[in-house]
Amino acid sequence: MTSRADIEKIKKKRYEALAPILIENLESRQYEAYYVDNGEEAVKKVLSLMPAKSSVSWGGSATIEEIGLLDKVKSGPYKVLDRSEASTPEEKEDMLRRALSVDFYLTSFNGVSMDGIVFNIDGTGNRVAAITFGPRNVIAVVGMNKVCKDQEQALARAEDIAAQMNAARFGMEDTLFTDGDVTDDCKAPKSICNFIEQIVFCGKPKRIKVILVGEDLGF
Repeated sequence: MTSRADIEKIKKKRYEALAPILIENLESRQYEAYYVDNGEEAVKKVLSLMPAKSSVSWGGSATIEEIGLLDKVKSGPYKVLDRSEASTPEEKEDMLRRALSVDFYLTSFNGVSMDGIVFNIDGTGNRVAAITFGPRNVIAVVGMNKVCKDQEQALARAEDIAAQMNAARFGMEDTLFTDGDVTDDCKAPKSICNFIEQIVFCGKPKRIKVILVGEDLGF
C-alpha cells in the first residue's frame, strides 16, 4: 500500500528530475535560477540574495507566507514596505506604487512551462507590474507543483487553479468560473483576473531570480 510518505518521495523524485531542465531553460531566458529541497531552504536562499539595509516589499503570495519568508524579512535588517500596515485605502495605494521602486520585490508565479515561460494573473495589477518593471530585483519562490509541460497548460493552471483558489481565499466565490456562468468571461465585479501576464524573456539579465522548491507550495 502506498503511503502519504511514499507519495511525497515519488513527487520529490520527479521534481528533482525536472528541475535541472527547467533551470537550464530559465537561464537561457536570462533568469537567475536555483533549486532547493524545501521551503526552509528557500527562505535561506532568499535572505542570502538580499544585502542588509535593502528595501523590500512583496505582492500577494500564499507561497511566501506559507514558508515563513515574510516573518523573517520583517524581523531582518531590511527596510520593509508592508502594505498591510496601511490605515486607509489611499495609503495602501500609495504603498503599492512605492513598492515599484524597492531593491527587492518578493513574489511567486501562477504557472511556469517547462520551456521557461512564466504566467501570472492579477486583479489589481500591482504584482504583474512589479514583476515586469520597477523593482531593481524580483525574487520568485515557486513550488514545483506550478510547473507545467507546456505554455498552454501553464496558462490554464494560472486561470483554472491559481485564480480560482485565490478567489476563494479572498472571499470572492461569486467570481469563480463555472460552466455556463456569466463570470466565465472575467467581467464579474471584483474579478481577480483583470491582468494576464506572460513573460517570455527576462530583459535585464538576472533581474528576476527564480527559486524552485521541491514541494507543493501555494496555489
